[in-house]
Amino acid sequence: MAITIRLAGKGDQVRWDDFVHAQEGMGPYHLFGWKTAVEKAYHHTSHYLIAEDEKGRIQGVLPLILIKPPLLRGCMVSLPFCDYGGALAVDRATEALLIRKAVDLARSHRANLEIRCKSASVSFLTLPRFDVTSHKSRMVLPLSKNSETLFRMFKSKLRSQIRRPQKEGMLFRMGSRELLDDFYRVFSRNMRELGSPVHAKDWLCSVVDSFDGKAHVGMVYSGRVPVAGGVILSCNDTVTVPWASSLSQYNRLSPNMLLYWGFLQYASDNGFKRFDFGRSTPGEGTYRFKEQWGAEPSPLYWYSVNTNGTNPARRYIERTWAFIPQSFTDRIGPLLRRYIRL
Repeated sequence: MAITIRLAGKGDQVRWDDFVHAQEGMGPYHLFGWKTAVEKAYHHTSHYLIAEDEKGRIQGVLPLILIKPPLLRGCMVSLPFCDYGGALAVDRATEALLIRKAVDLARSHRANLEIRCKSASVSFLTLPRFDVTSHKSRMVLPLSKNSETLFRMFKSKLRSQIRRPQKEGMLFRMGSRELLDDFYRVFSRNMRELGSPVHAKDWLCSVVDSFDGKAHVGMVYSGRVPVAGGVILSCNDTVTVPWASSLSQYNRLSPNMLLYWGFLQYASDNGFKRFDFGRSTPGEGTYRFKEQWGAEPSPLYWYSVNTNGTNPARRYIERTWAFIPQSFTDRIGPLLRRYIRL
């Protein structure tokens, strides 16, 4: 069967998403909405590859975004700002063709190439010069048929931790774009404390808009004060958390427990089968936090070609960023963050 590979256009969105939804290894980031959000908010160039047979039927896709900082070597990523992307194909031969095309495309742009996968792929073994890192894992929790059953399955200590912020008068609220201002206040402050430039609010707005009713924002309030929040994306049978943050001064009251319980209630009561907490490094605090809910690790495999390694300035920036005034980091952070692929 002859396969041709071409770049996707706007008219391919419906066919692209229909194909993605039918693939076992898919996730929300594979959908056209991620492309739309990246282009709208950060103006990066996308190269979404479609593999078709002689009858024009889609046999595979591979989403790619070119991240090109001024005056520096670019990197073509599948996909940036999230845990994974990678090729979805009906067979390994088509997957390999898409990856080879991605290598050629990156070379033509004099860029590095990074393909992030949810699982190990044998297709990369047939291609030279790919390095792989797998030190981070997605944390995934199988869900019960409803939240009451799920709550009873938790250990008593975990149930007590969920009840604590409720006893302190904290409330969970689920919404959408109308809660983004509150979330961004928490998110930007938390990112500064972690030593990381924050995403632009326009980026979060673009994601929520591009995913329409499949994106939600959850917030925890102490009185009228937003103290914790997150964004979730629902896709097929899974709810995924790409971003969540809380204010450190409220940690003793465990608002994060109420936040994630609110998300889990929504996911379980609306018929979803899995909850993806997002990536963590085994042994670190976020990993242990997710593990206590019963989430199981699923290693991520990030394949790369011709990468230059970690920027030596990164650790210095992380150490000093938290001491820079919030007003400055809020202005400068989004300008830098658009070029940080993580």
